[in-house]
Amino acid sequence: MDDHTKTQLEAAAFRRLLAHLAERTDVQNIDMMNLTGFCRNCLSRWYQEAAVERGINMTKDQGREAVYGMPYAEWRDKYQTEASATQQAKFADASKGH
Repeated sequence: MDDHTKTQLEAAAFRRLLAHLAERTDVQNIDMMNLTGFCRNCLSRWYQEAAVERGINMTKDQGREAVYGMPYAEWRDKYQTEASATQQAKFADASKGH
């Protein structure tokens, strides 16, 4: 497989991941962090860092909007719920090693 085709496939998979996450607003970032070690905020940071590495001026908020599909504050107000004590404890335990 040539590099161009590989990049196209990776981009298509990323777009599908974003679409899936947009449909699964019930899945909270803390759940993703506890299970996978990354969340929407991580994806948005990686996206922004990739842009900056390529000389594209992109803010943290612009990176988040690219991943969330809307301004982060709007997504948070619509979909984010308060983390339970159990979720917070899992997150704290998982974060100890980092």
